[in-house]
Order: sequence, then structure tokens, then C-alpha cells
Amino acid sequence: MSQFNLLNEINSLIPMDGPMTRGPLPRWQKKALEGSRSVKNSSSSLINISNLSFHKLSLSTTHSANTSSAAKSPGDKKKKTPAKRSPGRSHTTTPNNNKTPNSGGDDRFIPSRSNSNFDLCHYMMKSETNNADNTVENNMSPTQEAQSAMEKALSEGMNVPNASQQRLLQYNIKAPAAPEGHQNPLRIIYSQSKAPSTVKASKRYIPQAADRILDAPDIIDDYYLNLLDWSASNILAVALGNSIYLWNAGTGQIEELLTLEGSDHVCSLAWIQGGGSHLAIGITNGTTELWDCDRTKRLRIMEGHSGRVGSLSWNSYVLSSGSRSGTIVHHDVRDRDHIVSTLNAHTQEVCGLKWSPDGRFLASGGNDNLLNIWASVSGEKHSQTQPLYTFNQHMAAVKGLAWCPWSPGILASGGGTADRTIRLWNVNNGTNLNTVDTRSQVCSILWSQTYKELISGHGYANNQLIIWKYPVMTKVAELTGHTARVLHLAMSPDGTTVLSAGADETLRLWNCFVPDPAKSKAPEKLKSAKSIFKQSIR
Repeated sequence: MSQFNLLNEINSLIPMDGPMTRGPLPRWQKKALEGSRSVKNSSSSLINISNLSFHKLSLSTTHSANTSSAAKSPGDKKKKTPAKRSPGRSHTTTPNNNKTPNSGGDDRFIPSRSNSNFDLCHYMMKSETNNADNTVENNMSPTQEAQSAMEKALSEGMNVPNASQQRLLQYNIKAPAAPEGHQNPLRIIYSQSKAPSTVKASKRYIPQAADRILDAPDIIDDYYLNLLDWSASNILAVALGNSIYLWNAGTGQIEELLTLEGSDHVCSLAWIQGGGSHLAIGITNGTTELWDCDRTKRLRIMEGHSGRVGSLSWNSYVLSSGSRSGTIVHHDVRDRDHIVSTLNAHTQEVCGLKWSPDGRFLASGGNDNLLNIWASVSGEKHSQTQPLYTFNQHMAAVKGLAWCPWSPGILASGGGTADRTIRLWNVNNGTNLNTVDTRSQVCSILWSQTYKELISGHGYANNQLIIWKYPVMTKVAELTGHTARVLHLAMSPDGTTVLSAGADETLRLWNCFVPDPAKSKAPEKLKSAKSIFKQSIR
């Protein structure tokens, strides 16, 4: 709206012919009448309105003027003819800025994007840039100018003499260290410098899968029995139900040794020491039989127990047997009267029984949670009738027993489901060296002949084999594959392979103790035994 129209509208609100006498005035006429009186009484009010109208007109006029001047050269110095101004207009021009004019609170300024002159701003910015940068040629295109500015910024930021030959993206400082306890499976973000190629890995390769799996149908799932033994002549004896089978690991030949009649079944097996062909067999009727496996002939039957014979152990010509009644009997297989002595220290079934390699100690574990250590009689192959030590730290049946082959007097024992621990003992002074919680039932334990390690077979829940580092008892590896608990373990004569018998009716061969070729070479005798065995299981 122009200034003239605004003034005409204001003048039309002023009554020129006097008041109307026909009834009350309308509401809009009353407001107009009050407005006209305020205009007459205060001349400043009209001036303020004129100033406001002028300010609005000035904005539009300035916008049109700037638009027309953008087309002309900045050097044009011709004088412009001032436009005619209406009476009462203020001669003070209002600057074109974004601040709200001081109109006494009668109105507010609303900025409009259409009132901004972008062409003029672009022209002024371009002219200032060209004047400031004298090193850039005037005939460069905008693309070339942007590229030049980018190169200059990168060169200054890198602070290197020859920036064009340097890497643009690189770390100036080392990556921050990972927080304490952080485990990154990718190991990439917080990686350190690689170790030299000359450093060898400290851990050896242990196959995680069984080398061979054999069927063992009708194997009895009983924690307290010992149904597996591997002889020094490389013959494996295994009891399946009421029968015993012999597997020649060198030739792969399988032979049935015997089958019991009636309801009797085999409870324990033990080969004589020294690689002989004699096998001791414990039966449910309380008798112990001695067989010559080369001739497939039973040599004798030895009595002495009122319950089943679940554990057997040889010490030269003396055979020790443990029964369900808790008694231990020493048999001299050379004499007609074979019973040498009887031990009565357990109140429940003897499920673990092992002589030490040097024949000085006998370890017995029972279902009464006791571990007894018996000292041998001087100059004899049987033990004294009173235990040297009685350990009651286990909270379940003690079945897993194994003597260290390279350190005399060191014994490893394992407890059942309620205990789940492996304990290391020094029977020379009766001390407990170490204890580790395996978190599962310990069914059997064996020491390695190649490394300072031992292996244990477990039950629920993982049914795994665990290799432990001695003496710290840290895990070296876990071997899984059985779908039921690992009842028995046996070691090959060369000490490289472990055979496990599970309640899932399978026998599994694990090549977990193969000597490291980088270390000292094994004796020729051991190497020949290994080659014969490896040919049989391929």
C-alpha cells in the first residue's frame, strides 16, 4: 500500500460534515471517531504513522533500487534524480538491516527472503576475494580456484616441505589403549605391533577331533567300574556287557577272550606290568580271575571278596583288588594261598585303586569320599594294613587316581558329581599341592609321558576331556565329541594317544600327546612303536 493511499484512508476516517443525528452510531464509526480525535489532539501521532508508512515504503524502494543497481557497473558515478516526496515524509532514510525498527511498539519487522539481494552479495564477495589473493591468476575458473585452495590447505595442515609426496591420511599418534577388561574378538581396533617372525608360538597343535571312533555296544554305564586297560604290548582289553574283547592296535585284529554265563558281568580289568600277556578280571560274584591271553586260557580263580570287584592294580607279582564291601585284598599270584593281607579302611565300595610306579605307595579311593595312602612293607610288594594318610577333602566318590610318572610321590585324584575337583598330593609329606574345580564329574585321570601335563575325563554337562598344565593346573585344551560322560581313559604304550570310553557306546582315539618335532628326538624304540601304532589306526 502506497503512502498516498494510507493517508487517504486515514483522512476518510475523520468526519467532515458533523455528527450524525439518526440514532446511536455504529461500533466502527465510534472507533473511527476516537481515532480522528486522537489525530487532531496529537500531531505526533500522525507523524508516527507517517514514519511507519514511510519505513515500509523505504524498504520496498530500497529493494527496487538495489535490484536496478546490480545490473550497472559499480564504477557508474552518474547522479540519480531524487524521487518526489509527499508532504510530511521524513527525510531520514532507514538503513536496510535485519533489526526491528523502533516504532514505539506499534508494529514489528518480519524479515522476508525476497527482500535479500543475493546477486549483489555474490558480486561483492567475488570482488573482495580477487583483490585479496594477488597470487591467483584472474583468468582461473571456479573449479581451478577450488582445487588450488584445497591443495594449499592440505599443504599447510601437514607442515611438511614436500607435501605432494607424503601420505595424506595417516596417524600422527598411537591408537588409544583398550579399557581394562575389554575383550575384542576381532583384535583389530587396539592391535599392537606384530611380534618378530623369529618368535615361535608357545602352544603346540592339539587336534580337536578324534583320530578314530570305534563302536563299543553294551558297555556298562557305571561310574564305579573300570572296564578298560591298554597293555605295554599294544593290546587293548575292553569289557562289553558280560564279554571281553581284545583289540590289537598294531594289526587291527579283534578277538573275543571270554563270555560269562548267567547274570554275571565284568567289573574291572588290569594288565600285568612289564608287557606280559596276563590279564586280571574282576567279576560281580566277588571272584578275581587270571587269564593268559596268548593262549586264551584261564589260569586261576581267586576269591576273597563278598561283593563285586570293581578295581584292580598290579605291583609286580602282587595283585590288589577292591570290592563293593570296602575291603582291599592283596593276592600273590605265585602262591597257592594267594591272599597275603586284607585292608579294611573304607566303609563303601572301592572304585579307585593304583600302585605308584616305584611300588612304594598304594592309593585307594572309595564311595565314602575318602582317599587313603598305603605304604608298602619294606622288601615286599604288598602294603601295610594301616593307611599312612587318610584325606577327606573330596566331597564325593574318589575314582580318578593317577601317579606322576616323572615325579615320585605326586598323586592326582578326582571326585564325583558333588565334588568335581582335581587335587594334587605330595604323599611324601601328606600335603595338598593344588586344587582345581573342573565344574563337572571327574571319571578318570591320566598323566602324559611326553609333556608335563595330565588329562581328565568328565561327565555332565560337556562330557569332555581336559588337558591340564602341571603344576599350575591351567587348561591347555578341551576335547569334545562324546555325547555322554567319559567313563574310562587309557594311554597307548608310546604315550602319544589317549583312548576314551564313553557311555554313548563309543571308543575315541585322541592324538593329543604327539612329541614336538622341534624338540629333542625320541629314542629309536619309542619311534618304532609309534610307527607301528599309527599304521593300525589309519
